Amino acid sequence: MSAVTITVIYALPGSATEIELSLPAGTTVAEALNRSGIASRHPEVDLARCPVGIFGRRVERGRILSDGDRVEIYRPLVAEPRDARRRRAHGSRHG
Repeated sequence: MSAVTITVIYALPGSATEIELSLPAGTTVAEALNRSGIASRHPEVDLARCPVGIFGRRVERGRILSDGDRVEIYRPLVAEPRDARRRRAHGSRHG
């Protein structure tokens, strides 16, 4: 059976955890997350609920991984991007 090499990444504002894994071909995103051990390093992450993606595009956990994929674990947004831009723009006009 062939293998794929992938990376699982969880980024925080000041740092990132990056874990490289060699897994059997046919491994899903969910299986890679479980095998990565990311939950023990970051117990605050709810892997069952948080969005995940590959190279910046959201994917389902059942997606089969390809060699070289970068699985990204996304954190919840602190602020809606459009609202944040409006607040910054409004503040710069009056400051």
